Amino acid sequence: MGTGLPPERATSRYRIGMTDPHLGPLDYIYAPSSDVAADARWFTDVLGAEQVFAIDESGTRVVMLRLATDGAALLLTDHLPDERPVFIHRVDDLAATSAAMTARGWAPERTIELPPGPCTTFRSPGGHRLAIYERIRPGVVEAMTGRRDF
Repeated sequence: MGTGLPPERATSRYRIGMTDPHLGPLDYIYAPSSDVAADARWFTDVLGAEQVFAIDESGTRVVMLRLATDGAALLLTDHLPDERPVFIHRVDDLAATSAAMTARGWAPERTIELPPGPCTTFRSPGGHRLAIYERIRPGVVEAMTGRRDF
């Protein structure tokens, strides 16, 4: 069955009804934890997650976990300002996507640097935290794989 899209857009990346630009794949869920080490053990021991890395640097702890072979990685950290996770989507061009989304009423909060590239955060009217990032440093996560600071 056809998608109703032109052939160049008839891929799983595009969905009927979505307008450009849209959020790319959900690469990371960045979630708060009051005890990163205990939560990491629970996710690995109870749920069978793979611990990719555990970093303790400059007073901040972050652990990356994979709960499935595909889908978003879970990052648990102790430095988020509230109890809401951040859903981090990859985009091809951060500046262009940000400009187009701003024109549609999106209000960016701030731009930060993630290990894989620059990231802009924003909130929905109900307080959901989202972010978009451009992967300009491919391979950086793989370089951190296996690091165990705690």
